[in-house]
Amino acid sequence: MGLGFAMKMNFNLNLAQTQKLIMTPELKQAIEILQYNSLELNEFIQDELLSNPVLQQTSAGAEAVEKEPEPEKPASNDDDVYDKIDWKAVAGEFEDGRVRQTNYEKKDDVNYDNFVAAEESLVDHLCFQLQMTNFSEIEIKAAMYVVENIDENGYLEIDYEDISRAIGIDNDTAETIIQTIQTFDPPGVAARSLEECLLIQLTHFDDDVSVECRVVASYLDDLASNRIQKIAKALDISLEIAQIACDRIRKLEPKPGREYASLREVRYVTPDVYIDKVEGKYVIRVSESSAPKLYINAYYRSILRQEAADESAVGYINKKLTSALKLIKSIEQRRNTIYRVVDSIINFQYDFFEKGAMYLKPLNLKDVADEIGVHESTVSRAVNGKYLQCGQGLFEIKHFFQSGVTGAFGEGVSAESIKMLIKDLVGSEDPKKPLSDQKISNELGKAGIKVSRRTIAKYRDELSIPSTSKRKRF
Repeated sequence: MGLGFAMKMNFNLNLAQTQKLIMTPELKQAIEILQYNSLELNEFIQDELLSNPVLQQTSAGAEAVEKEPEPEKPASNDDDVYDKIDWKAVAGEFEDGRVRQTNYEKKDDVNYDNFVAAEESLVDHLCFQLQMTNFSEIEIKAAMYVVENIDENGYLEIDYEDISRAIGIDNDTAETIIQTIQTFDPPGVAARSLEECLLIQLTHFDDDVSVECRVVASYLDDLASNRIQKIAKALDISLEIAQIACDRIRKLEPKPGREYASLREVRYVTPDVYIDKVEGKYVIRVSESSAPKLYINAYYRSILRQEAADESAVGYINKKLTSALKLIKSIEQRRNTIYRVVDSIINFQYDFFEKGAMYLKPLNLKDVADEIGVHESTVSRAVNGKYLQCGQGLFEIKHFFQSGVTGAFGEGVSAESIKMLIKDLVGSEDPKKPLSDQKISNELGKAGIKVSRRTIAKYRDELSIPSTSKRKRF
């Protein structure tokens, strides 16, 4: 007995109604522009300005002034222009086939405030001191080789054997050259290790530093862990003497070369939003770098109004105009979204702007999104990589979205406020009996803020506050 199956194979036409979320190119562009920071946005705009001749950008601090293109002047005949030149007067300017140099009339005085002073590098500083030595020619060559192999922190990256092979001198002479350069300013330069750097600096002290030298030579790890009792026992000295010696060592410079670090490598943050208090109210200004002003070039609009315009040119301009208007709309929408987000943050964190960081409250993206009527992802993109400057200082906008705990009266206490409380408690503690994480938790509990010991340890690490054992003094 077998089983049979019938399979129906044919074509049917069915009508079904479905809903799909389709992201249009315009919406995708708006989302991308919203999450750009000011640098990324300006790079994106510069690329658009190169590819779209219809777009133009206003200069910093200037308003866009659109002018109709001036009518083209008829081309003049070169022969007519040459006929009008007074060649007799011009001929007096030539001598031996060369034009005489005209006298330069200095009209404006030079403003030296606009000049940047040349920075002295560590290599320049060492080379200047090298001129004061009585080295021979071959020794000067070896000393220059040493100086060129000192890194930005002031440490020598090679040893005397490398110098001997490179210059062709004996090892003793190479070591003597290194030791001579180690006497240069800044103290500790040309050291080959942290221990050697600290020992070089200790030689500049006038009083007895034998204890400090012994600590650096043998107990530097114990010093880093604040094991003062172990150091005192090993050296057979009192706790007070060990503590004083360790304090002097901690005041030394572990990176002597950074004194000559270039200030031109410093990177500055340009705020995207400014908040000013005017007549008791907070005024929000979105920076021009965060929302640059673009406009349509009037010349291309005039081409569209011409009756005899080429159809291909009109089609090209229409396409570029559509792209330009979408970009301008997206940037303006970005400006408005950032403005609304910051305005909502002011409403939630009003006490912070009035009283300071201690009054920062817990806040999440959903709170702001619900108030301004957008999705949480929109708020996240609007604050990503953007900075805000107010009377309290310069902050990343994400700084205002804080987690926290509930206080004794049901109010929220942000993590940043708890960190400031921890910092104040540690700053006022007895150095001989520093507060443990559990004691700090108990002290906050007395103020109605319940925070676990593990959370205290986490916040303390974020504040770069050492543990109890490393803060203890004897």
